[in-house]
Amino acid sequence: MKVQGLVALITGGASGFGKGFAAALLQKGARGVSLIDISDGKNVVDEFSNKFGPDRVMYHKADVTSDSDMENAFEKTVQHFRQLDVVCNNAGIGDESDWKKVVDIDLSAVIRGTLLAKKYMDKNTGGRGGLVINVASMAGIVFVPYSPVYAAAKHGVVGYSKSLAMPGGDPAFDADNIRINIVCPTFANTPIIKKSVPHLSPEEFKEYKESLPMVPVSDVIAAYMRLVEEDLHGEAIRITVQKGIDFHKFRKQPEFSPSKL
Repeated sequence: MKVQGLVALITGGASGFGKGFAAALLQKGARGVSLIDISDGKNVVDEFSNKFGPDRVMYHKADVTSDSDMENAFEKTVQHFRQLDVVCNNAGIGDESDWKKVVDIDLSAVIRGTLLAKKYMDKNTGGRGGLVINVASMAGIVFVPYSPVYAAAKHGVVGYSKSLAMPGGDPAFDADNIRINIVCPTFANTPIIKKSVPHLSPEEFKEYKESLPMVPVSDVIAAYMRLVEEDLHGEAIRITVQKGIDFHKFRKQPEFSPSKL
């Protein structure tokens, strides 16, 4: 997919990976980005408008766990830009003390955003096709004893996205219609790290953070851009300290068709 002229909607777009992905798209000539975030994004709109030019970025204050908020954000994005080509379900948290909120944001909201992407991009219903990027984590591939709820939610993102992409899944999610891929980074220096351990004192958090093997945020953004530009489908791209950017190799399984179910 050529970045030039495309329009993207990014949840959690006012900071972290979401903000970095938006900047990378604009830098490469995207027509517009729509930033969806529960936090204030006006400063990001001002920053991007000054750097990349006016009328290329819009912000919607929205709760990704709300059907009405998300429907409104998608609708206003399409009304403003008259197109939608990429949806990145990027918003996430990591707070084991509130397991319901983790599941709501890290898994349920990803499903909600994916289904809305289908509504607005499916060629079978008047859309242009496009790409969905669902943000999981290496915690969606490996086991994480200290964050079991987070791991469960991220495993859900991987399973949901990969299942949609397989033959026999929803026909809208096809390489010739809506491609769907998964991003699985390990630890990076974003606000989610602090939020995942709110019980630590500043001194304890500093020690904890220094103990983590961090990947550069720029590597994660580069992985996002590969999924946009290389026309990949059904892939989980990993970003780790040990191997950099590579692809997870899923175990092969028989293709399913309705007659076999």
